[in-house]
Amino acid sequence: MAGYRIPEQLETERLWLRTFQESDWSDLHAYYSDPVCTRYTVGKPLTEGGTWRILASMMGHWMMRGYGPYAVVDKCSGRVMGPVGLWYPCDWPEPEIKWALARDCWGLGYASEAARAVNTMAQAYLPELHLISFINEENQPSIELAKRVGACFEKTLPFRGDVWHVYRHQKE
Repeated sequence: MAGYRIPEQLETERLWLRTFQESDWSDLHAYYSDPVCTRYTVGKPLTEGGTWRILASMMGHWMMRGYGPYAVVDKCSGRVMGPVGLWYPCDWPEPEIKWALARDCWGLGYASEAARAVNTMAQAYLPELHLISFINEENQPSIELAKRVGACFEKTLPFRGDVWHVYRHQKE
């Protein structure tokens, strides 16, 4: 590990989770250019340059915190579907497990498979963290995913002019 606090790669049955590379931005743009996908996260579809800057921030997160979101890669196609991993920007209430996959990847179990792998890894490498998922109160699909992976509703918080829910991930 290049000074990182967690492994740079994880593997599940169908997925590779790895640190991001600059070449991932075009695959990520499927998520970040979609108004349905970005409604509750960045709030609007992004340009290619906006997606590139998001990618740079996720790569920088690894440098600043020693951990960060992984690129979720489909083993069959090699496509990057989006990020799943640890996320803790300076304005977040606590470190979280984030997920954000392209819309054509929804409902296939990829996000839950990746989130479970991240939670297991985090317990092994960062046991001091008590991870949350920080979800806009109107983002019902994300709330349902949090519940499916065993996170429990804890509280609501005002955030960026809206109400967000804190779901606490359980330790195994």
